[in-house]
Amino acid sequence: MLRFLLRRSLGAIAILLIISAVTFFLFYAIPRNPALLACGKTCTPDQLAIVERNLGIDKPVPVQYWEYMVGLFAGRDFPAGSCPAPCLGFSFTDNRPVLDTILDRLPTTLSLASGGAVVFLIVGLGLGMLAAWQRGTLLDKTVSSASLVLSSAQIYFIGPLALALLVHNTQILSQPKYVPFTDDPMGWFNGLLLPWLVLATIFTANYTRMARATLIEQLREDHVRAAKAKGMSRPTVFFRYAWRGSLIPIVTIFGIDLGSLFGGAMITEITFNLPGLGRLAVNSVIESNLPMLMGVMLFAALMIVLFNILVDACYALIDPRVRLA
Repeated sequence: MLRFLLRRSLGAIAILLIISAVTFFLFYAIPRNPALLACGKTCTPDQLAIVERNLGIDKPVPVQYWEYMVGLFAGRDFPAGSCPAPCLGFSFTDNRPVLDTILDRLPTTLSLASGGAVVFLIVGLGLGMLAAWQRGTLLDKTVSSASLVLSSAQIYFIGPLALALLVHNTQILSQPKYVPFTDDPMGWFNGLLLPWLVLATIFTANYTRMARATLIEQLREDHVRAAKAKGMSRPTVFFRYAWRGSLIPIVTIFGIDLGSLFGGAMITEITFNLPGLGRLAVNSVIESNLPMLMGVMLFAALMIVLFNILVDACYALIDPRVRLA
């Protein structure tokens, strides 16, 4: 296990380095000068040079990237102030530390992503298990058909439709908003319920079909047939043997879907105007705010990599036949 974690950690560092380099250098392919945007339309060349120096973009791009990476481990000094490690720099728009802004927005994205994951795992796996239990019946066909239709849905279409139907017209649900859980747990739940349902829709459909298919496959395995031959009850065979074996591919796909989950959370934040990392990333692109964009990309990539390592480590707990070392 220790060798596995070490090997995956080294791979994660390499992935983060590649993401940081690609994001950094692609930013300068955009034909917009952030210093010119900050300086204004009446900016003189001397004023522009001062702004570029204050923003730290007056040096060659490779030098800027090297200083940025060094700052992550050793900190940096800026005209706006000192930035201790891990230093993600200062925002071009308000001179606020990037890390502070990300930490302020992070609870919204985590609440949205984790709540959506709970919803689609419970509903999706539950419906898939029910369809497999009642294989060949009208219920099975209905669940399979509905999941096939919902799998083609998109958040930016379902979101406004659900908002108009469930909030503005019928007022069944509250207007989506983010309230810190520590301030008002019920307000936190009510404000994020509709975004959770919308985010979970497409994932629910995929996990319903996946759970049904893997359970049906497991029910044909030799060890399950042996359990039936021993006279064990159908629920025991279904939950103790077939269900546990079906979790391996589901956990694998869930680890892969974490990236899609965060991407979907960002789109959902934009759809419902929630102050999370998604809106922060979009605003950073619009404002040509490189430090903020780099910070959001690295932070999101780090979380996805860590979750994937955790998912891999869980394999041995789910199935003793799996050995990671």
